[in-house]
Amino acid sequence: MKLTGLELRRVAMPLVAPFRTSFGTELRRDVLLVRAVAGDVEGWGECVAMSAPLYSAEYVDDAATTIQRHLAPVLANADVEAHTLEPLFARFKGHPMAKAAVQTAVLDAQLRAAGTPLGSYLGAVKDRVPAGVSVGIMDSIPALLDAVAGYLDAGYLRIKLKIEPGWDVEPVRAVRERFGDGVLLQVDANTAYTLADARHLARLDPFDLLLIEQPLPEDDLRGHAALARLVRTPICLDESIVSARAAADAIALGACEIVNIKPGRVGGYLEARRIHDVCVANGVPVWAGGMLETGLGRAANVILAALPGFTLPGDTSASDRYYARDITAPFVLEDGHVAVPGGPGIGVSPVPELLDEVTTDTLRIDFTAVN
Repeated sequence: MKLTGLELRRVAMPLVAPFRTSFGTELRRDVLLVRAVAGDVEGWGECVAMSAPLYSAEYVDDAATTIQRHLAPVLANADVEAHTLEPLFARFKGHPMAKAAVQTAVLDAQLRAAGTPLGSYLGAVKDRVPAGVSVGIMDSIPALLDAVAGYLDAGYLRIKLKIEPGWDVEPVRAVRERFGDGVLLQVDANTAYTLADARHLARLDPFDLLLIEQPLPEDDLRGHAALARLVRTPICLDESIVSARAAADAIALGACEIVNIKPGRVGGYLEARRIHDVCVANGVPVWAGGMLETGLGRAANVILAALPGFTLPGDTSASDRYYARDITAPFVLEDGHVAVPGGPGIGVSPVPELLDEVTTDTLRIDFTAVN
């Protein structure tokens, strides 16, 4: 496929409520969208980098610059398909979120041109996926309990609580006591602890959690392996899993029993599929993480979550969990599930009027002028 250009579009998406984690509080998402154009066909990708390098080293301004200065020029002189981008981009170190956004846009255009759904391409086996919800750190336990009650009333099948030192055992205890042992419950630390906190983290064991997600720094696989021997609750890795090789290493070291797959973190949906395959081959359950995506990124994540190895509810929430109005037709929670898009490519497109309302900047890169 010969691309005729890329469009980089920045959009500002206010959140319906502040979202606080161990590394900061978000009030809105500054989102970078990538549109790949090939003649009369277009495809969309979403960069999940945050405004500041808090979750990972990448951030939005950096991703936009990387795409404009380094990734786009490579595409201007090549016939490309999604799988050919990985070797083309390999010489540029790091920047998986920028690479993933471009690869997804190209893959979407490629599949739309062929009339093929992304689910068929990846090997999805479900037409709907169970939906979990991520609950940020609150100002008080009563506020937390009210939020959890609302999500359970809405029908979410799994609750994930963000935790940090000082906000961990007591919030979990309060949720268990209020809602009982029947609620699927897990916690996410986003690297906020060290191995020295093992005794404290073991205090979460009596609450029958599905998992503790990424308790230690992302580069501490040995620490996670040691922690896994000191706590009963299964360890799940997120930030540590940057590739299929990293997943294989973590599993071999005993650093995790469960893996969270975020395509943006690992460089795209092709590598995400490889991680899925590694985990399935080793009997390790996976689930789909989220980065507060718009409907474009959410569509592709929901499709990924329909692969057979995704056996735990993911962060595949309905659109209104984060946004009063999305830039695509909204994803809706029905009986605790979200429908998997079935159209060509990622199966959704932005609504032009809604997209224009939230656009803050647009850069068009014309490949025809280069060629």
